[in-house]
Amino acid sequence: MTYVESATVEETLGEFDDRRANLIPILQEIQAVYSYLPEDLLRRVSRKLRVPLPQVYQVATFYRCFSLTPCGRHVIQVCLGTACHVRGAPRVLDRVLRDLKLPVTGTTHDLQFTVETVRCIGCCGLAPVARVDKNVHAHLTQTKVPGLLKKYRRQADASAAEPTRRG
Repeated sequence: MTYVESATVEETLGEFDDRRANLIPILQEIQAVYSYLPEDLLRRVSRKLRVPLPQVYQVATFYRCFSLTPCGRHVIQVCLGTACHVRGAPRVLDRVLRDLKLPVTGTTHDLQFTVETVRCIGCCGLAPVARVDKNVHAHLTQTKVPGLLKKYRRQADASAAEPTRRG
């Protein structure tokens, strides 16, 4: 079971009443705060909404936007749609995985990056592309990957160095 800060959990759950219709919005909020859905929080949501735990898991596993395992600070989605594939996306993916020391798609040990593949980002004219968080990076090549990763590592380092402000 994962430790989650009790005050944060209560604050998050307290924003919603106990109607079943709030299941997805609550899961979205938990995903936004923790970058995944910890098991202990799914149990608490189940109790709060009086929804059987298997139904909570059904929703959590049906939608791709939810994760039951911790995600990295930055999510890299490499497009493997037809246009990207024929223009070199598999080589770009191989380079991303090699540089992050991942054998397959997944999350790095330091929780900085999660690598996924997607079938189409909708930017076929810019192929091959990858989306990092909400930013689309076009015309990628293996040689551009190290600079791309370095840029997001710097962002992570900069935000980690900033003092946490609570208001």
